[in-house]
Amino acid sequence: MQVQAPSAVVMIRPHHFRSNPETQGDNAFQTPDRGEVAPRARAEFDHVVDSLRAAGVTVHDFDDTGTDTPDSVFPNNWFSTHAGGHIAVYPMYAANRRRERRWDVIDSLKANYRVQDVIDYSGLEHDGLALEGTGAMVLDHIARVAYVAKSHRADPVILERFCTHFNFEPIAFDAADAQGRPVYHTNVLMAIGTHMALVGLEMITDPARRAMVADRLAETGRDVIALTPHQIGAFAGNAIELCGRDGTLLALSARALDALTPEQITRIEAHARLLPLSIPTLETAGGSVRCMIAGLHLSRRT
Repeated sequence: MQVQAPSAVVMIRPHHFRSNPETQGDNAFQTPDRGEVAPRARAEFDHVVDSLRAAGVTVHDFDDTGTDTPDSVFPNNWFSTHAGGHIAVYPMYAANRRRERRWDVIDSLKANYRVQDVIDYSGLEHDGLALEGTGAMVLDHIARVAYVAKSHRADPVILERFCTHFNFEPIAFDAADAQGRPVYHTNVLMAIGTHMALVGLEMITDPARRAMVADRLAETGRDVIALTPHQIGAFAGNAIELCGRDGTLLALSARALDALTPEQITRIEAHARLLPLSIPTLETAGGSVRCMIAGLHLSRRT
């Protein structure tokens, strides 16, 4: 495991996957279901798990146990892990997404990894507040920066608490698509690796804030690769750097890879091997490969 690129992940196998009616209002990346999608979603999920394991990534996969949990395949929204043995559990915006939290998953992590504490923010849902994990925040674990696109899924009060607890500097900004709709999750807009960052800079609406984000990433030594709104729409920003058997890899969807230019691909491949994964059904829910993966920044028990 590297500081930014985990070598182990948690994934949740979906059994009731569909386009979530409770999140359609603010997730412009969602598309309507076409027919019975759950079996196709499970097959795509298993393909991703097999591909990651073949690359040498440790995958802890759990079967979804809920009945009204259409987005359970996206666990990075309800928990995150951090070096030193820390876990955060988050409040979710949509009521049916709150049912995704799995304390058996947390208990399994405690049994297999060194966990010092679990900080649970989920009770703040009762106050109508949400901070949807590493969907709402894109974390630079090296420079200790939390990048956040402002939305009702990223409450500033909880963000401040998280950053205080976990020692991150918050950098928040407004981001919108070509139609002026706010970007619902920061992790569709940007992905941060050890030596590179993919960012939809054009979608950060304030020019000064846009320049600040680009400069802050460049200051950390990253190769900042700007993505167009079209590429963001194809989930090119929803990627995650992982540590595999043969080094660093960037997991992203096949659709995302198809949207990249040859020059962008060359720049990425200078830092990580590309691992494209075909998940067209799962992407109808408005998330892609990064959303499916909760990285483990914890130390194994010996």
